[in-house]
Amino acid sequence: MELLERLVEVRSAASDEGRMKEFILEYVKTEGKKWKVQPEIIEGRGFQDCIILVFGKPTTAIYAHMDSIGFSTGYDKELIKIGGPRTIDGMQLVGSDSQGEILTETMVIEEEDGHSSFQYVFDREIDRGTILTFKPDFRETNEYIQSPYMDNRLGVWNALRVAESLENGAIVFSTYEEHGGNSVAFCARYLLKEHSVFQALISDITWVTNGVKHGGGVAVSMRDAGLPRRSYLNKIIALAKESGIDFQIEVESAGGSDGGMLQKSDLPIDWCFVGAPEDNVHSPDEKVFKKDMQSMVDLYVYLMKHL
Repeated sequence: MELLERLVEVRSAASDEGRMKEFILEYVKTEGKKWKVQPEIIEGRGFQDCIILVFGKPTTAIYAHMDSIGFSTGYDKELIKIGGPRTIDGMQLVGSDSQGEILTETMVIEEEDGHSSFQYVFDREIDRGTILTFKPDFRETNEYIQSPYMDNRLGVWNALRVAESLENGAIVFSTYEEHGGNSVAFCARYLLKEHSVFQALISDITWVTNGVKHGGGVAVSMRDAGLPRRSYLNKIIALAKESGIDFQIEVESAGGSDGGMLQKSDLPIDWCFVGAPEDNVHSPDEKVFKKDMQSMVDLYVYLMKHL
């Protein structure tokens, strides 16, 4: 779990993914030498902070977003959400501004009219517009991992694990997923034009709900706010059953991912969300069971071989 812990430590809120991009590029440069196939690396101008890895002759792409939720500092110590983080008293946040490193705490202020505001507690004003993220706090037991930013460091970790044995496929490390989406369409357009890639798997983290439990295996989502094309979804479920790997079916009415952005684009890309479930969503205490993490890696390896 060393790689996952290192990924959690990288500050990479939506709009500020540069550090994560550099981490992944360095990881691919050093560790990629051990992989079964050394990928072509696509990045730079025209791709913002995204990275595309192309292995062999791809037919399917894995999408894993690099960004996380967080906060921007506003006026008078106000905190403004990036994405949808929980707002709880006493959460520790880290960042840096022109005056140096920052370790601060959150404070919820209840107003007389029933509304509440959200501020930081610090011994000085933090530069306006500074991005703050949850302080890393990686906890591991025999059964589970608990940490900020399992969403989506675990999705990135999964993609990098699958890369070790991937012969034919693509991996897209995308940006901005937590704050409206931005990058998957131009990455998908590139893969469609250059490699005729019409299929996608979304390597992200879903929620523990009434129908999706810890320890039940990776979740294959039949729908959230988005609705995958049924013929492609049926193919994924059939392969999951054939694999013998533990998985569970998810059907939700809300929530979104890079898959939703693909669906809203003008591209004929089939997609399916396949990810481990977590508790304590968008908080410093996100919790994922190791059994579900391993089944996620195993199923992705199987699907990328057979799609």
